Amino acid sequence: MTLTDYLINIILIGLVIMQIRGSRLDLRTAIRPVILVAIAAAYYLRAFPTAGNDVTLYAVLGGIGLVLGIGCGATTRVWRASDGHGYAKAGVIAAALWIIGIGSRFAFEEYSTHGGAHAIANFSIAHDITSENAWVAALILMALAEVISRLVVIRIRGARTRQTGEALNAARRQTVAA
Repeated sequence: MTLTDYLINIILIGLVIMQIRGSRLDLRTAIRPVILVAIAAAYYLRAFPTAGNDVTLYAVLGGIGLVLGIGCGATTRVWRASDGHGYAKAGVIAAALWIIGIGSRFAFEEYSTHGGAHAIANFSIAHDITSENAWVAALILMALAEVISRLVVIRIRGARTRQTGEALNAARRQTVAA
């Protein structure tokens, strides 16, 4: 692994720290993780092979990312503060799911560059995965699915929370006026 590989992983892990600290649900917090994964994709993706079982690999790892992201979003605390804005704060389970996703990709990178390349090549041959590029694309899709699904779940939950909060405030105003 290169210094850039380590820096990208450190930045993605830094997202966990920001999630645990909590943040306002605004455009900046929505776009930041997507931009970071897009940068990683631009750096790593060289090809998107579709021969053999490459597409199946994409579906499996993308599905794992989707499940991790939905789980992370579902276990993140989302609320509407008195300032009228939605906020989100990851708890232990959400952070653990995020770390599992990042950690598994990081572990795969470490394994592939520190003695595991032969075993990965044998697995790829046995399962008709055509190239290293297929693995790279699958891992990027996994990360993208995790980030996007978490983002969507939290944004939906945030929108519902705000609607509920607005409805409660309207009911309170009607009660006070009566």
